[in-house]
Amino acid sequence: MKFDANELMDKYLPLFMDYGIKIITALLIFFIGKWLAKIVTEFLELQMRRRNIDPMITNFAKSLIYWALFVFVSISALAQIGVQTASLVAIVGAAGLAVGLALQGSLSNFAAGVLILIFRPFKIGDFIEAAGQSGVVGEIKMFSTHITTGDNKEIIIPNSAIMNGSIVNFSAKEKRRVDLLIGVSYDAYLPDVKKLLEEIIAADPQVLQEENNMVAVSAMADSSVNLVVRAWTKTPDYWAVYFRLTETIKLKLDEAGIAIPYPQMDVHLNQISQ
Repeated sequence: MKFDANELMDKYLPLFMDYGIKIITALLIFFIGKWLAKIVTEFLELQMRRRNIDPMITNFAKSLIYWALFVFVSISALAQIGVQTASLVAIVGAAGLAVGLALQGSLSNFAAGVLILIFRPFKIGDFIEAAGQSGVVGEIKMFSTHITTGDNKEIIIPNSAIMNGSIVNFSAKEKRRVDLLIGVSYDAYLPDVKKLLEEIIAADPQVLQEENNMVAVSAMADSSVNLVVRAWTKTPDYWAVYFRLTETIKLKLDEAGIAIPYPQMDVHLNQISQ
C-alpha cells in the first residue's frame, strides 16, 4: 500500500485547520476572559473600598463575582470547541439550586448582614435592643451580631432576626431624656413640690440646663398625685443621671417632710367569744 503524503494533507489538513482555529479561539476566549474577569473584580473592589464598604463584604463580593465570571468564560470556551454545554449549564444550575435550598437560612442571615453593614442601623459600641435582646454591640459578622448584656453575657443573634424586627438604638443620638414618675401625697402643696424637683434638676452637674427640662403634674392617681420629671443629659451619662436623680429626689422629699404614698393594708382581728 503506497503512502501518499499529499493525499493525506488534502484529506486531513482542512480538518486540522478547522479544529486548530477552534482550539486557538477557545484558548483566547479563556485567557482573555479570565484576564477581563480579574480586571472587572479589581475595579469593583476599588469602588467598594472608596465607598468604605466593610472589607468582609468587599472580599466576599470580589470572590463571588470573579468565580461567576470564570465559570461563564470556561463554558464559553468549551462551547467554542464543540462541547455541548447545555447539560453542563443545567447541572451547574441544579447544583446551585440545591445548595441555595440547603443554605436558605444561612443565606438569609448573610443577606441581612450585608444590609446591616450597608445601611448601618447601629455600629460597634452602640447599646441596642433587637430581637428581644438588649446590650452593647461587640461584633458584627456576616451571619450574626454579637452583643454583650449589662451583666456581661454575650448573646449571638442571627442577622435575619435583627432585620426582621424593630431595632432600638439607644446610642444613636448625642442626648437622651431621663423620665421619672414621682408620686406624692394629696396633702402635699404642689408648688413647693415642683419647686423642689426643679431645684434638684438645676443642681445636677450632668443635666443639660440649656435643654427643655421640666416638672409637671401628669395624673391624680388613686393614692397619689403623680408628677413627671424630665431632664436631658448626654447619652453616655444617662444611667448615672437616672440613678442619681432617683436617689436625690427621695432624700430631698424626706427632708422636706413630703410623703411618698405606698400601698398599705389594714388587718382587723376580731376575737370570737366561746
